[in-house]
Amino acid sequence: MPSSFVLELPPYRKPQVGKILIRSIMDRTVFVLGRAIVSAAPAGLIIWILANVGIDGTSLLTFVANFFDPFAKIMGLDGYILTAFILGMPANEIVLPIILMSYLKSNALVDLEDTFVIGEILRQNGWTLLTAINVMIFTIFHFPCMTTLLTIKKETGSLKWTAIAFLIPTICGIALCMLTTAIFRTLGTHHFIRIFPCWCYMGIFKISIIISIIYTNLSRL
Repeated sequence: MPSSFVLELPPYRKPQVGKILIRSIMDRTVFVLGRAIVSAAPAGLIIWILANVGIDGTSLLTFVANFFDPFAKIMGLDGYILTAFILGMPANEIVLPIILMSYLKSNALVDLEDTFVIGEILRQNGWTLLTAINVMIFTIFHFPCMTTLLTIKKETGSLKWTAIAFLIPTICGIALCMLTTAIFRTLGTHHFIRIFPCWCYMGIFKISIIISIIYTNLSRL
């Protein structure tokens, strides 16, 4: 059937593999690695100083964790966990090693592969069902890593949207952890497990999608 619509296509050009590889490496790989180095190097230095410098035998990391501990308790966490999330801004993968380093009073990041050993360390340092749930919640809802924030700043050219990208998930994570902790402490472990089975927390992923949609629409304004 004849149609009045015409589709104009650009002239076909043979792909240039060399240029594609160079642009891919320079524009993506090198850019991301550069951003990671910019954020990871200072953070690594800060973590080393906090773990190795102390006063009267107590590391600076412990002082920082004790400072955050009262607020972390309201979230159902402890000061070391909250400090680990903050120091883990360059890469979320180092949050657990920082937690283990803090609990074991080590001077370097700890990388354990045996999940049973990790579980024993966490239990010995006061982890409960509530702690594990809140760590999972805050892992889903907390500020993006530093590389992501730098990329948002570069793409939007705005500190406002970078701050919004930082604050929205963080505030949601703090509020959800506080709400979960309040419900848990009110009902107790037994009733909490009966009324709020694990599948209820799948709603958290739906909330994250809603927040992403809201942020996307706001960024278009």
